[in-house]
Amino acid sequence: MSKGQQTRAVILTEALRAASVEGFQGISIGMLADRLKMSKSGLFAHFGSKEELEKALLDESAKRFMATVWEPARLAPRGRPRIESLFRGWLDWSLHNDDLPGGCLFVTLAAEYDDKPGPVRDHLAELQTRWQGMMIRSAQIAIQEGHFRADLDPKQFAYELQGIFLTLNYYRRLLRDGSAVQRAEQAFTQLLARSAAIH
Repeated sequence: MSKGQQTRAVILTEALRAASVEGFQGISIGMLADRLKMSKSGLFAHFGSKEELEKALLDESAKRFMATVWEPARLAPRGRPRIESLFRGWLDWSLHNDDLPGGCLFVTLAAEYDDKPGPVRDHLAELQTRWQGMMIRSAQIAIQEGHFRADLDPKQFAYELQGIFLTLNYYRRLLRDGSAVQRAEQAFTQLLARSAAIH
């Protein structure tokens, strides 16, 4: 890795930490330059604009999410075991991510950008749509493998799985509910039970 690439990686890590707490509206080139003891022009040179920095942060967060959640799940057998591994990886991402002290960046930004049209919102929606597609495909494979019932709606399954993690974030981070993780695990167990094929 070149020095320029190393510097860019350091900037992205610090910006992710800040954005997970403050959102994109709460970070600036100047603030990051101060934190990293860099000049504004030096930091700016790596991205060109705040918008490009924000899109780079989305890509970096997606890359880290996939490495933590999806890549390990792909090693599990197809169908239900892969979905169970995906759930465990997603839970680990939500609970034990030191690089994101404010929690999942995508959750933080969903409320910030849902009504703000523009390239950053479009990129965020594109990444989330891609993730939805992967969950839908995972449910379809579980049907093909005979693990899930044939009449299961894969889109509904993905909707409910996403809902478990959004609710977990709400109860754990906002309400400080100590039972939030246990309830998320219970909700997932019930989702699997409703989805299971009858043999």
